[in-house]
Amino acid sequence: MRVLIIGVGTRGDVAPYTGLGVRLREAGHEVTIAAHEPYAELVTDAGLESIPLPGDPLPTLTGPISVRISTFKEYGEQLMEGLAELAGQEADLLLLGMAGALGYHVAEAMGVPSMGVHLQPIDPTGDFPPVMSLFQRSLGRWGNRRAARLAFELPAAGPLLAGLSTKMRARLGLPPMTPRALYRHRESTRWPVFHGVSPLVLPRPAGWRPGLEITGYWWPPRPQDWQPDPVLRDFLTSGPTPVFVGFGSLAGTRTEQYTELAVHALQRAGLRGVLQTGLQGHISDDVLAVGDVPHDWLFPRLAAVAHHCGSGTTGSGVRAGVPAVAVPVMNDQPFWASRLTALGVAPAAIPFRRLTPARLAAALTTAVTDPAYRQRAQALSVRVSAEDGAAPVVEAVNQLQVTHRSCRRPGGKSD
Repeated sequence: MRVLIIGVGTRGDVAPYTGLGVRLREAGHEVTIAAHEPYAELVTDAGLESIPLPGDPLPTLTGPISVRISTFKEYGEQLMEGLAELAGQEADLLLLGMAGALGYHVAEAMGVPSMGVHLQPIDPTGDFPPVMSLFQRSLGRWGNRRAARLAFELPAAGPLLAGLSTKMRARLGLPPMTPRALYRHRESTRWPVFHGVSPLVLPRPAGWRPGLEITGYWWPPRPQDWQPDPVLRDFLTSGPTPVFVGFGSLAGTRTEQYTELAVHALQRAGLRGVLQTGLQGHISDDVLAVGDVPHDWLFPRLAAVAHHCGSGTTGSGVRAGVPAVAVPVMNDQPFWASRLTALGVAPAAIPFRRLTPARLAAALTTAVTDPAYRQRAQALSVRVSAEDGAAPVVEAVNQLQVTHRSCRRPGGKSD
């Protein structure tokens, strides 16, 4: 089948889809990933076809709230136009990330089926409040479910970009449909959604309908012909095992602030460190700043990893079997931070607004010196590493291909 994955988001959102795409390609499918231009190299490095989408969501995540709202509006319009253009592509199936929810309308316009491939559990459950909300405080089981459902049903409150649903349908020449009607249709047809997260990290929420599945992580491949920088390799072996401090795609937006904070924390804790804060090179004898380095290679070589708790980075840390220090910033990050703490592989999370060198130093010291964190992390790693998160998605696509072929008459025309 010709599979088009809509991977809207920043680096951490796109990378897992390259892992899923490689597995689908190995199963004999033609795979293309639509991603924003700054992250297209992730796709091509995995040997997959790339379609560039206009815009970049990263500027919408920083700065004063008034500026972010204005920037997000402009970004949403760009994204809508880019996704609408995809309706002219040739595809037999669309796989949609959470932020690519507008692709549901694109699939309808193309007359092809679609499935969800989410990195966050956004469907209603009483187990926890909406993971993309500003506040992570539980509202009780009924309140949690209701709040999550409203995020789908209210025209201006849908997950990230659902407010553009009406415009998108008009742009594609589709009949009007309210967000509430769309949600009910999706639920009544049991639209399949696969979540690229380990069920050991996120047990399947109670009350979820059939068709919502937690499959396991989709591990991104390393870039073709990648080799570690000799400077990094030498640093890792030239003294006590260092720790990692990084803030994902946000690092480049506040490089000096993040770097200064991390360096002071490492000095207070007396630890060596590898930083991913937007710089590159030796900051001191005990601190090395790096650019993009595959986490599956780097993390197992460290004593602990302090990170922003994006879904992909959280998974990489769990897979590596090293203790974590959770410093969530926004969106779903507090949720994943809470999961790491609940699993006993990280001390209490430090929300970024409360992060200081002293607090980060104390948490790193705890994670490195208390053997219980490493023991639990290693035990969890063994089980998570044994999972094959891509297999259920590949199986579903294979079954859809069989159905697709059985519905074709001789001569290649569909019934």
